[in-house]
Formats: sequence, structure tokens, C-alpha cells
Amino acid sequence: MNTPTADRTYGHVTVLGGVHGGKYPYGHSLLVRGSEEQIIIDPSLSLLARTAPPAADRILNSHCHEDHVAGNHLYPDAPCHLHEHDVAGIRSLDDFMKIYGFTNDVDTAFRRALTEQFHFVPRPDARSFRDGDVFDLGDCRVRAIHAPGHTSGHTVFHVEPDDVLYLGDIDLSSFGPYYGDASSSLLEFEATLAMVRTMDARAYATFHHIGVLDDREAFLARLDRFTAVIAAREARLLAFLAEPRTLADVVAHRFIYRPGDDLDFIDDVEHRSMSQHLSRLAAADRVEEIEPGHFICRAA
Repeated sequence: MNTPTADRTYGHVTVLGGVHGGKYPYGHSLLVRGSEEQIIIDPSLSLLARTAPPAADRILNSHCHEDHVAGNHLYPDAPCHLHEHDVAGIRSLDDFMKIYGFTNDVDTAFRRALTEQFHFVPRPDARSFRDGDVFDLGDCRVRAIHAPGHTSGHTVFHVEPDDVLYLGDIDLSSFGPYYGDASSSLLEFEATLAMVRTMDARAYATFHHIGVLDDREAFLARLDRFTAVIAAREARLLAFLAEPRTLADVVAHRFIYRPGDDLDFIDDVEHRSMSQHLSRLAAADRVEEIEPGHFICRAA
């Protein structure tokens, strides 16, 4: 049954509960009500399960991924805003697909999913914002904080004065950080996680799963577990490289997804994600390319 979880309100902010607890492809959107304007952040597929979507004068997207823009079509007359590094993706389907960087067959299938499952409608009128830009809603404000890694334009939002920090796809899930797109960066994601750890807030909201944490210690525990997934993947990779392996071997072994997972884009994501791990391990002399395309862990 596609019934959203309960909404939670913190002053001007309402976290709109997602279908299936916000599990992909659904999510929890944010509604921020000011005295002069009302903003929806990351309108998700979950909004389609409601009797009617909430009114909004403006759309903010934390980044340009299919699940975060799936409800944009519900607000055709509302100005749409993304970070300057991601905004091209919402303006055209071709530029959207460049963010992923999928290979040909996967690209074709995902284009279809974007339009049929995620209701993508190009917004050539979309506007860009930068780190530190503030959206003034009258008696409250939404501040954009650039938090790259997941995509190059991924952004978290701080709502003032209610002190709610919306984390987007820093979702604190057991899956861990995702950095498998053409526009993703493992190193930038790690820097973002370190930055977010220093940010104190009354409440922390995620797009997927958790929804809201209003206890800082609980937030830090979840964030540390989320961050530790990166090191765990790397440790498993080093153990796998006890004997020579190719990148194709690494991709087939599965370090991001589970061996039984069967999604068209998995090989592309594994290739891009683990290539970043291999590159930095090689730069740190922890992995050696003993012949072209064959890698082995250096003895400690």
C-alpha cells in the first residue's frame, strides 16, 4: 500500500513523509512555509500518493538525480533552482544523462525510465544558485550549502531560524555513500562528510529512509556508520587484491552492490566507484599495477 509515513513539523519546516519509509525510488520531501513564499525541496514520487500535492511557489532540488526531481512536474509554473554545477541536467534530457555517464545500452534504458517512471520534463528556464545563496521566504530563510561528491552540485540546505539541516542524499543509510556517476567524486564526498560532521542543528532531515533525527548524538552515530562504509569497501578491495585482479574482476565481484543485485546500471557504477578507490590506493603505494590492467595489493 503506497501510504506515506507521517509528516513531521519543526516551525516553518514540514518533512513530508515518504512512501515505503522513503526507500528508493521514493523519498521524504521538505516543505518550508514562509510569510511571503512557500518552497518545496526535492519533490519526490511520494507526493503522487497524496490526495493533492502541497502548494509551492518555488522548487529547490538538492541535486539532479531522478528520484529528487520526480515531483517537479507537479509544479510547472514554479521557478526551479539547482546548484550551478547540476542545473544543466534539469534543462535537457541529454545533459541529465551526462551527469550519470552511463554506457550506451544503459543510457537508452535509463532515458526511458526518466520520462516514464520519474516524469522528467525539461525545464530550460531552471535557475542556478551558488554556495551560500539564501532564499528569503519572509520570516524564514533557506541557505544553500554546496556539499559535492554524490554529484558535483549536490547541496544541503539549512532552514533558519528553525535550525533544520536538510542533507539530501547524505542519507545515513546502511548502503553508504554513492559516488558512481560521471559527476561524482569519492574525495569530494569524504570532504563533504567531514564538513557536515561539524554542523550542529536542531534537526537533521534526509531524503531517504530515516527522515528526521532530532538528537545530535544519534545523528553523529549514524553519520559515522555511513562514512565507515567507504573504508569497509576499501578494506574488502585490498583483501580481494591479495592476488592479481583486473578492473573487470573487481567490477564483477561487487563492492558497492550485493552480488545478487540485478540492475542495468550496476556495472557502470561499480566501474566508476572502484576505479576511484584503485587510483587513490595506487597513488598511496598500497596497490601496484604489475602489468597493464592487473592490480595487486602491496605487502604491508
